[in-house]
Amino acid sequence: MIKKLILLLLMILVASCSTNQSVVRTTRPDPRKVGQPPIVHHVKKPVYRPVGQSKPQVIAKTTSPTEAPVVNTDNDTGATVILEATTRVKVTTQMVLAYIEKYKVVAKDNMVRTGIPASVTLGQAILESGAGTGPLSVQANNHFGIKCHKEWTGPSITYTDDEENECFRKYQDPSESFRDHSFFLTSRPRYEPLFQLDKDDYKEWARGLKAAGYATDPKYPDKLIGLIEKYQLNKFDAEVLGKEFIPVASIAKKEIVYADDTQRYTVVKGDTLYSISKKFNITIEELKKKNNIADSALSLGQRIIVK
Repeated sequence: MIKKLILLLLMILVASCSTNQSVVRTTRPDPRKVGQPPIVHHVKKPVYRPVGQSKPQVIAKTTSPTEAPVVNTDNDTGATVILEATTRVKVTTQMVLAYIEKYKVVAKDNMVRTGIPASVTLGQAILESGAGTGPLSVQANNHFGIKCHKEWTGPSITYTDDEENECFRKYQDPSESFRDHSFFLTSRPRYEPLFQLDKDDYKEWARGLKAAGYATDPKYPDKLIGLIEKYQLNKFDAEVLGKEFIPVASIAKKEIVYADDTQRYTVVKGDTLYSISKKFNITIEELKKKNNIADSALSLGQRIIVK
């Protein structure tokens, strides 16, 4: 009996001690609930290698063949402008103006050295690089779409242009691309007639480039002239030559009568085939026929035969 009482007292004593002990939690907190830093995935940039080493990086062309060519002539610096270059890109007028400001000195220096109008160099650069936003200019500092050609031994990248995976030159700095463009024109015999032209005759330079085979686009001269006149790029020619600059806007609406009595009109902002047909009392179909126009697209500065 005594043993049973002692055992009962021990059991009561143990139970009372365990109720006074603090509870210790061993479960670890969820790391997702305590502000753990996010995991950062590092993306390795592509590396371009000189010709002769392993294959260079391939840039895929993004041009959409269904989009109609457009050159927006809105003077609003925030307006979107679509430029046809090596690839079609969308930029704002402010971006184009910033591009001009950045490279105008390079273009003027090249004009002093080579005689190529600064307006033509800048106009071509804007048109062909999308004001520096196209794939070739961004990834290769190639602002004129100059291909490798057999004499090129420097770095290169491949890009699908007229053919798949064509070789294009890659430069350390965009200014090298500008100098190479000038050398390209001065070193090839087919461009020699251009250097017989006046250094500030940007219109004939634009037409001469097309005639020499620089571009296959039949509207290339009109697009180039339109850009030069829209952004008044010929003022840089005047600065280099020490001539008075006459803004194009003051003569943009002039109608010119040629010796053969053919009358032409220069397209300005807001013009359409319909508005021009009403202005000169001619049908749209006659305008298209006289100017060999297949669609209704017009470029700023384009000359239209109206009579």
